[in-house]
Amino acid sequence: MISVVIRTKNQSKALEFLLTNLKNRYSNDIDEVIVVDNLSEDNSKDIANKYNARFETITKFSYGGSANFCAEKANNDIIVIFSAHSYPVSPDFFSTIKNQFEQNKNLAGVRCLHSSNDYENYIKNIPATQDPNKSGLIFSGSAFRKSTWKKIKFNENVPTFEDKDWTKRVLKAGYDIEFAPVVFNYSINRNDKQKFFRFKNDLIGNYQIWHTEPKFKSVVKGTFFSIIQAFKVLFVSIYYAFKRLFTTLNFKLNKPKKFNY
Repeated sequence: MISVVIRTKNQSKALEFLLTNLKNRYSNDIDEVIVVDNLSEDNSKDIANKYNARFETITKFSYGGSANFCAEKANNDIIVIFSAHSYPVSPDFFSTIKNQFEQNKNLAGVRCLHSSNDYENYIKNIPATQDPNKSGLIFSGSAFRKSTWKKIKFNENVPTFEDKDWTKRVLKAGYDIEFAPVVFNYSINRNDKQKFFRFKNDLIGNYQIWHTEPKFKSVVKGTFFSIIQAFKVLFVSIYYAFKRLFTTLNFKLNKPKKFNY
């Protein structure tokens, strides 16, 4: 059977939608649901209890550390990780994943589909050995085998991309990573502070894992165009705000004839 583990922090509304989805559509495919909570201050625990999901608290969060925590808490060999702001869509989501692991005993993990990058690499049949970034695991929306994890743990020293780091290491060890032809949705709106936090971690992670770093010229150019774009967005927003105002006033003064049905 399959264990579903959900990483979350202060996302009780999204968490409830995900748990409702799992209960109503996939209860026969899942053996257990575990919510791994990063010290939420909302009612996430009550939501987890409402849907009979096991609630586990992680007090010191890191991406790699939380992934290891998820794997440790799961009882089954096939583990699917979601963030609270993601959810499965395909009706055969979990049964397809299970079949792939049963058919390939060397399979360490599968990446499910949620973006144009996923679809393109899947349709072009680009393997993780060729493109470990876009064809390797992505947490959320991936599944991995716990027995493989016991031999190769997630790296707790990377600030992000723990999934890609693990992908590279398990491929090097001779295991397989495949696409699973099932779809999930991933939706999150980050504020500027959260976007900067992600940018900072990605900057370090890209250097540590892919050995890439931005050139100084590109940084300056990108900053300049970002400022120009910000002013452009501000100007356009103000322009259309006034346009909506005058359009509404004109409508109020010159109302069209109503249709009578």
